[in-house]
Amino acid sequence: MERLTTGCVTEQQRPTAGTGVLAGGAAYDMSSGEIARARGFVREFLTDAQSLHGLGVSARALDVAQLVVSELATNVCKYAPGPCLLDLEVDGGMLGITMWDSGSVLPTALRADPARAGQHGLEIVLAVCQSFEVRREPVGKRVRVRISLLDGPQDDPAGPTPW
Repeated sequence: MERLTTGCVTEQQRPTAGTGVLAGGAAYDMSSGEIARARGFVREFLTDAQSLHGLGVSARALDVAQLVVSELATNVCKYAPGPCLLDLEVDGGMLGITMWDSGSVLPTALRADPARAGQHGLEIVLAVCQSFEVRREPVGKRVRVRISLLDGPQDDPAGPTPW
């Protein structure tokens, strides 16, 4: 199903035939107002994954996915304003979030500094995701993270974590 949304070029959600993978994508001309739209797209995508496709998505995963997209989109607004692509993919119990932007500078986490105001977004993303990957593209960069959609016995992410 494809939806045209004010401020977004397109948003679409599509099951991939025969693979058990559910995917969706959105294109934005990233400005601060688009951060909330990107977060809303993730919320709607995961809510539909639950209600329409019967996929398990914990409340923690729904919150974490929105937080991660918000942080990644904020970085795009600050460091690479302009076109941005957001791709979501559920495969098994994992959500893949991929964000492309036109900026060539790769993000790096700053050293921990409790006195620093701001610039903690990448630290947050690294702390809540099961994997993080960034790679330079011919134009811009692509950041990909994976989040467990299911919770373990202690309400923590189920499945492997990198730390």
